[in-house]
Amino acid sequence: METEMLIAAKKDIEENGFLDVELDPTLDLFTEIERLKKEKNAILLAHYYQEPDIQDVADYIGDSLGLAQQAEKTNADMIVFAGVHFMAETAKILNPTKKVVIPDLKAGCSLSDSCPPPLFKKFKEQHPDHVVVSYINCSAGIKALSDVICTSSNAKIIVESFQKDQPIIFAPDKNLGAYINKATGRNMLLWNGACMVHEIFSLEKITRLKVRHPNAKLIAHPECEEPVLRVADYIGSTTGLLKFTRSDSTQEYIVATETGILHQMMKANPDKTFIPAPPNNSCACNDCPHMKRNTLEKLYLCMEYETPEITMDDKVRLAAKKPIDRMLEISAKAGL
Repeated sequence: METEMLIAAKKDIEENGFLDVELDPTLDLFTEIERLKKEKNAILLAHYYQEPDIQDVADYIGDSLGLAQQAEKTNADMIVFAGVHFMAETAKILNPTKKVVIPDLKAGCSLSDSCPPPLFKKFKEQHPDHVVVSYINCSAGIKALSDVICTSSNAKIIVESFQKDQPIIFAPDKNLGAYINKATGRNMLLWNGACMVHEIFSLEKITRLKVRHPNAKLIAHPECEEPVLRVADYIGSTTGLLKFTRSDSTQEYIVATETGILHQMMKANPDKTFIPAPPNNSCACNDCPHMKRNTLEKLYLCMEYETPEITMDDKVRLAAKKPIDRMLEISAKAGL
């Protein structure tokens, strides 16, 4: 029989996506999270776009490729995923016997939401001669309909693993797909999806910013729109951008991606200046509202109570695992 506490917890998650429990304000959450990691043999994986406090307490911080690789090889009993829903799903796909929890079940993704599986299935059926390469920023349902998954770190290598005459559908990000088409000379059929954060950058404001900072380099994620990429000094995955700022001699950068990565850039380069690329309005739209749903308080609660937990149908999981395994195999051969 369910306890009153368990019933209340389920109601919280159904309504809010997270446990709504009042915490003792004197609680040292950093210490408590470290304690829970040891007690529960848990690993905390965090995306670069998480708030600084979460990044600082994580066992591993990375982009989608790195996080998938860490999830595949972990020996932990519980995977705590500080990211968005599709990332935690990927961890569960790769670790069906492990418990995977996420601080906020409603931490979704505008890009993933732009590609509903039923609509994509019909689209795929209209092009039976095409293979499907899907960006990892998609749901388990889309992964299950794909031939191979890619990330922004390995998309070029994944696409080039197919013969030049092989027709390809690329989903769900049209901007990344267009960038890879240009980089590879392909003509992939692109699903019309996009990330709300990477489409919000203002070329006009970036141009004005470059006038005020003439020595700054513009570095951009390939999910950005083509006009921004056209004027960028460097284009790369989240990890690629971070590595570039470490190896490049420039002292000032305008960064066209989600602002969470600036924390790691500043830690790695305390003597350099990093300026978030401005959005086309006055809001903080270069912060992903989904990524920022996760907080240190929610993280502690999900570890303490081991909920919200990621679950999925095993048939979908097995179908989604095949293209992820193929991605990891190609990436390993390429030394990524």
